Amino acid sequence: MHILFVCNGNVCRSVIAERLTRSIAVEYRLAGITAESAGTRALVGFPVEPRAAEAITGLGGDPGDFRARKLKPEHIDRADLVLTMTENIRDEVAELTAARSRTFTLLEAYRIARVTGARTVAELHRCRDNLSRVGRENIADPVGLSARAYCEVGDKIADALVPLLVALAPAALPADHHNWGRQPVVVRQAPSPKRLSPLVTAQHNGWYA
Repeated sequence: MHILFVCNGNVCRSVIAERLTRSIAVEYRLAGITAESAGTRALVGFPVEPRAAEAITGLGGDPGDFRARKLKPEHIDRADLVLTMTENIRDEVAELTAARSRTFTLLEAYRIARVTGARTVAELHRCRDNLSRVGRENIADPVGLSARAYCEVGDKIADALVPLLVALAPAALPADHHNWGRQPVVVRQAPSPKRLSPLVTAQHNGWYA
């Protein structure tokens, strides 16, 4: 399963999500899950914003060897799942190609999977209009804010992303890995005076609030 993350500049939120996905997939052997990112108004060629890089490192990811790129239809076409940081970006992506059935905000996809038990992209789409929403499902851009704000955005992305990846992992696994996932997935954050969030734990067959 190839996941495309999309934000505006492609130097903060979508990069955090991309690099966390790669780290989680490797560390917990989520076979078949890959990730990339792009921006609708990308700062093309820029590296990860320094405070976003700190957030990625604090969450166990690698921010290195990255350059921002502008979202193109071919990025969407090769993605099995497109996860955006805001509803406006989701709607913009859906207009570029016929990809509405596989395009969600990250928080939207997390909510649908948690509430309905959806375990495939097709199930996420079938359930999306059957659920009422409370508030907007956006992750705000931290550009220009404090280091703590970047850490909070990183935590918010991780809190939704970890259980969502675990839920979708069976659909991405080869048939001979059908018994994977009986052990809990635990993502431990590196100690830091800026880090306020507790240990993030997700069971393969369960969710945390």
